Amino acid sequence: MSSNRSRPLVSLAVALALAPIAQAQDTGALEEVVVTAQKREQRLIDVPIAVTALSGDAIERRGITNIQSLEGFAPNLQVSATPGNSTAAQIAIRGSVTINPALSWDPAVGIYVDGVYVGKVQGALFDLIEIDQVEVLRGPQGTLWGRNTLAGAFNVVTRKPSGEASGSASLHFGNYSARGGKLSIDLPTIGIARINLALAAKQRDGWIENKAGNLPGPPGRKASTADLNNVDSKSARLAIDLDPSDSFSIAYRGDYNDIDQNPSHSQLYRALLPFMAPYVSKGRDEKTTVDGPSFERSKTQGHSLTLEWDINDANTLKSITAKRSLTWEDGLDLDGSPLNIAHTQRLSDYDSLSQELQWVGSSGALSYVAGLYYFKDDGFTDNPQDYFQEFGPGAGVTFKSQYGFETKAKAVFGQVDYAVNDRFTVTAGLRWTDEEKSTERCAGIPGVFDYVPCFTRAKKSFSDTTPLVGLTWKVNDGFTTYLRYAEGFKSGGFNGEAGDPSNPIPVNVAQATTPYLPENLKSTEIGAKWLFADNRGYANVALFNNDSRDMQLSIFEASGAAGSSIKNAGEANVKGLEVEVGYQFEQGTRVQASLGKMDGEFDKFVDRGVDVAFNRLLPHLPETTFAASLDAALGEVFGSEARLLVDATYMGDHTLYPYPVKVTTADPASASSALANDTRIKSYTVVNARLSFDGFELGGAKVGVALWSKNLFDEKYIQNMIDFGPGFGSLTQAYWGTPRTYGVEFTGRW
Repeated sequence: MSSNRSRPLVSLAVALALAPIAQAQDTGALEEVVVTAQKREQRLIDVPIAVTALSGDAIERRGITNIQSLEGFAPNLQVSATPGNSTAAQIAIRGSVTINPALSWDPAVGIYVDGVYVGKVQGALFDLIEIDQVEVLRGPQGTLWGRNTLAGAFNVVTRKPSGEASGSASLHFGNYSARGGKLSIDLPTIGIARINLALAAKQRDGWIENKAGNLPGPPGRKASTADLNNVDSKSARLAIDLDPSDSFSIAYRGDYNDIDQNPSHSQLYRALLPFMAPYVSKGRDEKTTVDGPSFERSKTQGHSLTLEWDINDANTLKSITAKRSLTWEDGLDLDGSPLNIAHTQRLSDYDSLSQELQWVGSSGALSYVAGLYYFKDDGFTDNPQDYFQEFGPGAGVTFKSQYGFETKAKAVFGQVDYAVNDRFTVTAGLRWTDEEKSTERCAGIPGVFDYVPCFTRAKKSFSDTTPLVGLTWKVNDGFTTYLRYAEGFKSGGFNGEAGDPSNPIPVNVAQATTPYLPENLKSTEIGAKWLFADNRGYANVALFNNDSRDMQLSIFEASGAAGSSIKNAGEANVKGLEVEVGYQFEQGTRVQASLGKMDGEFDKFVDRGVDVAFNRLLPHLPETTFAASLDAALGEVFGSEARLLVDATYMGDHTLYPYPVKVTTADPASASSALANDTRIKSYTVVNARLSFDGFELGGAKVGVALWSKNLFDEKYIQNMIDFGPGFGSLTQAYWGTPRTYGVEFTGRW
């Protein structure tokens, strides 16, 4: 295995484009950015929403393959993997987040690929290829985008087939024995069909070696795997566009992703159990010894069919039918040591089916979007758990934990924009949503008793109407201001992990069958978008105020089995500022920066009958996020265009869980709870770089070579943590960010 102490071959760069700039021309003017944030094509400057867009070219040059790489890409955005995993997403926008990755939970941020909703965070960090554009919509998007978008939405648009015989290929190599490649082929138009097929694969050794030398017990006892935090992924994408007539089109999109790798190391960061003390480490480990089964496997598959009919020049009907499936499995050594203390597995299957009908059009001063939506999903998770087996028969305990669920959702939505005159536009929208959720729960100690009897079932319906009103003032063609009020809704549900072996069966059944409440968010936003200096520069500013009611919070507990309780926190407020600025010089060099500021607090948090808002912090709420990017044109080198791309992102310190701040008699839960600051993430800055030479002529193809490095200065930072709490010896795990990686990439286009 390569050492992360190896020095990079050269400074190279990547990171995040913090603003909506596509490939620009050397004239100095920024290329116009068009987004579909309101279900129709509009100039970004005309859209009265806080939107950050990144082009496919910018994504490819930055080596972004999944949405986790977008952290810092937009202000007040956090994207990380959930503790112990690399394929389950934890996304926070403006302080709204879903912490628990269990399939029974719904996310606070919606992910859409070609208009299709990706329903769960498990498996959401799959590789995306042939991306044409990514849009990050901040603030509630419930009117047009639908369920579980009260914090915002990711809109991923993949590239359409060109209809011309062409293609591209790339190979990359790097430290930790990294290697991978991508091949994309566009076929010439065949009758009415245009076809693109793309394949990609990547592998990398883990940056943490797992050694058997420290394993206690009989001689010859083996470590569970050779390394942790490795990469092994294969993906494919098929796109077919059919044009039966000038007014009717059919688009098929199919994607497949297969990940089979080892999980992230659960590094033991704190433990009050004396026998665990020798394995505690505060620095970033490069070698460890864990004995529990360690694996992470994720297979995702999606199919969508989009039918689009242009009724006339002003009206279009669209149908999007989609099916997605996921098989997801992991095995975690949660104690992060060679002792058999805490080993868990989650074996999950998930399927979803969706159908959306849209009518998009205009008539005179009126523009409108209307639609119908249907969504159905179901899933099942088997979550076996073993604790304290290290100390022999009778000392440890094994738990079985299983849960299944089903959701049926339907919605009617519409939005109208009325242009009062050339300057003022009034917007109004409404969405009615109805969801029926059911659950099935089973938990117990195998061969002893079930503290939640198998086939414990429940069902509940939730509905809500979410409005949107706005006013847009177009001062001139390059300056727009807006005022927007929107509401978001995330339906209630059931806690798939409910149950405590110390409780009587009726109490556990009640916990498993009693639904938690829907979460509602009311947001007011005022913003401005400005193009200046002959369209060479831009500035976007947004101020927002979010009021949440019945915020859904997952409280991790380790009383017996590892599980979570669900609380509706009452009321919370988050207010903030977002700024994005950029400028392109005439020779093609671009500079960009973004700043996010947030301040928030619980106004009401009832726990055990007491309002303890004074002793709780909102999780995933950094006061400051900042990012800056330099994309420098270095001129011509041996017939190629040389560019240096450097990006830096800063994430402010924040807490991860809504635990008590301190132990106090005024907060009854604090005496037996983990504390918020025990899992506080310290601020960190990550710099990425890329030095590229593109455009060499070779046998009729355009060839390029690039040197790159991620985390160029080898910042040692923690991304996530788990605290088992006092009931489990305050066992605390840390999950570190990837150390410096570097390599070389070769590309070709024909």
